[in-house]
Order: sequence, then structure tokens, then C-alpha cells
Amino acid sequence: MVQIKVYGNRSVWGGRRTEVSDALHEALVRTWQLPAEKRFHRFLLLDDGDLVAPRSDAYLVVEIVCFTGRGREAKRALIAALYDDVAPRLGLPADDLEVVILESPRENWGIRGVSGDELALSYRVDV
Repeated sequence: MVQIKVYGNRSVWGGRRTEVSDALHEALVRTWQLPAEKRFHRFLLLDDGDLVAPRSDAYLVVEIVCFTGRGREAKRALIAALYDDVAPRLGLPADDLEVVILESPRENWGIRGVSGDELALSYRVDV
């Protein structure tokens, strides 16, 4: 299971949600073999002044919340894809993109009425 939270200024990113979502999802499908139909993205766009950071107005934070199990190389591959492919596609310099991967054991999730460790997935999380 992977969920993405995207934080940025509404004035910059409000009209580009689909573009951002598509770019992020393509990177996840390619690097983590996430099924194409498993897209869970939330945009937490803020009014100007509500995102305080010493960066440009286009500053974007991508928080990836997922089950534990992916190896170090898989996480590095995703981060590289975000900087090498997604940032340029969105016109972002590396300084304006920050990424964090937050992992949680499957038993800490509740999905479709069961604990995450009881959930049968159609894809692997140990890539």
C-alpha cells in the first residue's frame, strides 16, 4: 500500500494536480512495480504564506506513506526517479522538491475492513 500526500502552494499547483499526480504515479509504477490502478494521492495545497520555507513559491513536498518491506535500493530508485524525471517534467529545480518516505508496519493499517497484515495484495511490497 502506498499513499502520497503533496504539499505546495495552491496558487502554483492548484491547476496542475493531474500533471503532478500522473508524474508521481508513473515513477511509482516504474520503480516499485505498483499496479497502475493503485493510485492514492492527496493534495494538501495551502494558501500563499501558509507554506513557510526558504524556497521559491513552487516548492513542493511529496510525502510517501507505505507499508514497510521495500529495500534500500528500491527507495533510492524512487527518490532518483523523482529528481531525475518528475522534477524536470514539472519544471522544478532540485531545491524546490523535497521527498520523504514514511514506512509503517502492515498491522498498523486498516484497509477494506481488515488489518493491513491480513490484507491479500495483488502486488509485492518487498521490491
